[in-house]
Amino acid sequence: MSVKGIAHIAIQAKAYKATISFYINVLGFKLGHHWSLPAFQIKEASMLISPDQRTCIEIFDNDAVIAAQGKKALSEEEVAHGALLHLAFYVDNVDEIYQKALAHGAKAFIEPASLSLGEPPLQIRNAIIHSPNGEVIEFLEEVDFDMSSTTNVN
Repeated sequence: MSVKGIAHIAIQAKAYKATISFYINVLGFKLGHHWSLPAFQIKEASMLISPDQRTCIEIFDNDAVIAAQGKKALSEEEVAHGALLHLAFYVDNVDEIYQKALAHGAKAFIEPASLSLGEPPLQIRNAIIHSPNGEVIEFLEEVDFDMSSTTNVN
């Protein structure tokens, strides 16, 4: 028995339909399934399937009572501690998806840039935005983080 990967990440949306539209129109997800569960105060929920057909994002309406980590931020400026920090998506071209996200209502956070991480240096190209719903999303061009044969963490 072993972990095979991340199945889905759940998001509670302030604007349910607009959040779904952003993930579909900007990031290429597709609507896989839609449901409601009145017993759990869930009016609307959807599972969006990623372009790799393997990982999903589950979107809940703003009033849904669901298991959550941390606490909700009281404002857009406040950081919710004890919660998910950001989502990161591999993309073909950081600059293009960054501009597309901004055109669909995302807010700029860190513009596209190339960085050198760690030792031995690992070159990455990334950018970070705040989605229209408020998630912090990183766009990252494909990179192999598996340096396990050369890294010693002790």
